[in-house]
Amino acid sequence: MVISLGGATVRSFVPQDAPLLASYANDPAIMSFMHDAEPRRYTEAEAAAWIEVVRMQSPECHFSIARGEEIIGGIGLELQHDIYAHSAELSYWVGRRHWGQGIATRAVGAVTDYAFWQLRLQRLYARVFDGNVASQRVLEKCAFELEGRLRRAALKHGALADQFLYAKLRVSH
Repeated sequence: MVISLGGATVRSFVPQDAPLLASYANDPAIMSFMHDAEPRRYTEAEAAAWIEVVRMQSPECHFSIARGEEIIGGIGLELQHDIYAHSAELSYWVGRRHWGQGIATRAVGAVTDYAFWQLRLQRLYARVFDGNVASQRVLEKCAFELEGRLRRAALKHGALADQFLYAKLRVSH
């Protein structure tokens, strides 16, 4: 899949993305707001293995954000199951040197459209760490609504952290 964002694209991950993916995942400014099983260095081999897994997913739900051939970010959907199968969790990140350019906002808008119109989902939600004001603004610009504060919802770097829950519902046309 390829979606043009005007100066960038949302596209399928390719094996060549692994070195930059690992590099970005180890940037403390990005890592501080991402999910993690345990704080540690993310290796290029782990990035390559993850790319192989997501390339085999059907439907495709994890994408790179790129400029030309170079990955500059990532965006993905975690499809939910059972009684929540109509929804997905949205997550995204953009490399530090690409912040403040509207790339994340355009990517979130494009993947939201894909989720609603191609995957036929009814609800997308995103959890944002307290303090990640830029990510909150991205979601608000894309018409996600703040549903609440999840107090002490995540354990990050040994400390409990609050998160904000944003959601957007599909509007039928």
